[in-house]
Amino acid sequence: MTHNTVITLGTNQTGANNRVQLRKTLTLVQVVMMGLAYLQPMTIFDTFGIVSGLTNGHVATSYAIALIAILFTAVSYGKLVKRFPSAGSAYTYAQKSISPHVGFMVGWSSLLDYMFMPMINILLAKIYLQAIFPSVDPWIFVVGFALLMTAFNLRGINVVANLNTAIVIVQVAIMVVFVGLLIHGVYNGEGVGTLWNAKPFVSEDAHLIPMITGATILCFSFLGFDGISSLSEETPNAGKVIPKAIFLTVLIGGVIFIAVSYFLQLYFPDISRFKNPDESQPEIMLYVAGTLFQSIILVFSCVTVLASGMAAHAGVSRLLYVMGRDGVFPEKIFGYVHPKWRTPIINVLLVGTIGLSAITFDLVTATALINFGALIAFTFVNLSVISQFYIRERRNRTLKDTINFLILPVIGACTVSVLWMNLEQSSMELGLTWGAIGLVYMVFLTRSFRQPMPQYSEMV
Repeated sequence: MTHNTVITLGTNQTGANNRVQLRKTLTLVQVVMMGLAYLQPMTIFDTFGIVSGLTNGHVATSYAIALIAILFTAVSYGKLVKRFPSAGSAYTYAQKSISPHVGFMVGWSSLLDYMFMPMINILLAKIYLQAIFPSVDPWIFVVGFALLMTAFNLRGINVVANLNTAIVIVQVAIMVVFVGLLIHGVYNGEGVGTLWNAKPFVSEDAHLIPMITGATILCFSFLGFDGISSLSEETPNAGKVIPKAIFLTVLIGGVIFIAVSYFLQLYFPDISRFKNPDESQPEIMLYVAGTLFQSIILVFSCVTVLASGMAAHAGVSRLLYVMGRDGVFPEKIFGYVHPKWRTPIINVLLVGTIGLSAITFDLVTATALINFGALIAFTFVNLSVISQFYIRERRNRTLKDTINFLILPVIGACTVSVLWMNLEQSSMELGLTWGAIGLVYMVFLTRSFRQPMPQYSEMV
């Protein structure tokens, strides 16, 4: 069952056996913009009230802790992309570095995250639009957004990347205007009344444990940076470009989160003004900018979730493509690439169809589906660095190698373990159930492990 076909990644032409490949066209800027679209920087307004109450007004410090923690895993992704520039992401890394069986389970678990992320964005758009147009049937919004995401992804990754770039630029521009309003308000006596104050980072009321707990919540704001690695086969010189893009996405996203939360905290030193801290975005917009700006943000939130959904849609379509190319899933279906558009159109249509489930799903259940898969991927990416470089390649003879290929990924794995400890029970139960289904499928696929896991040979 092992596929022995060899292709050369790095060409826009068909590979061996006339296989149509993904087209390499993405630039560093486009990939970073895809990552930032996935992150949705404006989500800071949704979590601010919760974390501000939890940390007693030190959201900026919690974001700084979260940024440092996530950077360790981002560095691990970068090392593995250089070694395995494949669209399979964590699935391929674990498959090549640890074992094909572990790789399959990581890929299967990651599908739980990637497959439902577009649906969650459609669900969020439905919630936003229902608030604006309560008389319209919700299914109309769901079908409309699913069709938009699918249509853009069918036409090619460049279409998605260019649209996401425009949306991210507008998103950042709106946030800059909003920060300007925060600065104006604080300068005129709102909040702490001064623009230079250490309280958002440290004060006599600061305590480390609550700030770390806040950071565990905020770490989930960074989910999506890993999806950049699934664009490796559509990026020229991916071994250099993708690691830079991953690092820049996390760093830029983190800087935006920290900077905006700093000024927000100056304006709102505590949560006493919020009637509902768990859903702080509408109140933040209302108090700072008024009803008109609040309405504008609500409308534009629909656009940002469209961008995030398109990025997620592209990522999971590529993961399914690699698993289909390997023969883990039926190759003629999942491994098919359209000869003109160079996109895995069957996978794109499948993910778009799954997005329609936003008609019936609620946000709590949908969110529980994605966190388990993301943490599985993060954990095994760090373990894959140790397995591939420190053990397999024996890069363990110098202090530098020990730091790079053992200590740093161990720290990355430890930070992810903290997230595991804060994972909701429903996420764990759903994830383990999904994993059990995957295990049964793997037993069937390998004839009770009497045959090897299918793999597609790549010459990179």
